[in-house]
Amino acid sequence: MSDDDTPHYHGHRDRLRARFTDVGGDILPDYELLELVLFRSIPRRDVKPIAKALIKRFGTFAEVLAAPPARLMEIDGVSERVVTDLKIVEASARRLAKGEVMKRPVLSSWTSVLDYCRTAMAFMDKEQFRLLFLDKRNALIADEVQQSGTVDHTPVYPREVVKRALELSASALILVHNHPSGDPTPSAADIKMTREIIEVAKPLGIAVHDHIIVGREGHASLKGLQLI
Repeated sequence: MSDDDTPHYHGHRDRLRARFTDVGGDILPDYELLELVLFRSIPRRDVKPIAKALIKRFGTFAEVLAAPPARLMEIDGVSERVVTDLKIVEASARRLAKGEVMKRPVLSSWTSVLDYCRTAMAFMDKEQFRLLFLDKRNALIADEVQQSGTVDHTPVYPREVVKRALELSASALILVHNHPSGDPTPSAADIKMTREIIEVAKPLGIAVHDHIIVGREGHASLKGLQLI
């Protein structure tokens, strides 16, 4: 291929990679960071229109990564290979966030806990209820998804929650779930369920430190709101 035949996007790729190397990813707009991911998946095509279409459809870089594969593939140019690479990046982000809270006193690294919860759950399209199990030093010993539900409901059984805590010899719990609507405001059902778990756990010496609700618009802490 002669210089005249070189696709126009080749120079753009080199310039964008160089800018990422020089200044890092924090100052790049979401679509450009997404382009860098797509370069590997789509080696011989201008990926800027695809990146911009993904951001337009889903909203942010994080929401693109968390989007269901079937919905991602509705975008022209997004193949199974692209979806796989996006999901690898998503899994890497979750693993990195989880690494910030594992084996550390959770209550003294609360910002990392919130970052992890948002990374893991904030952009899901269905409700998910997970439990963070803590030892006597309030270090994280396990992180498990207890239930997955629909777009607006997840069944939670307090006795099952406490049973699992006893199996793991956990001394405390942090409850976490997401609101796919984006609004993290706790519902009456959220408050009722949390108080029921506290009631079952307390006689067994298991503390419930908080119930965190995450959504695209932020997070809510039932303890912070003085609801528990």
